[in-house]
Amino acid sequence: MLTLVIGILIIVVVGAILFWVIDKFCPDARLAQLLKLLVVLVCLAAIVNRLLPLIGYPSLL
Repeated sequence: MLTLVIGILIIVVVGAILFWVIDKFCPDARLAQLLKLLVVLVCLAAIVNRLLPLIGYPSLL
């Protein structure tokens, strides 16, 4: 259970770092919004993939 929480925390921290990088280096606002949406979706998919074995389904990867 502790490894699950640490894994999710790492995913959230990496997502936050990517948000900062997008804000810092992406001059176009629309592109920045699309990249942030992509980061959110990938982070959510990674979190769901870590939670699936906990509720009884096999992992997707």
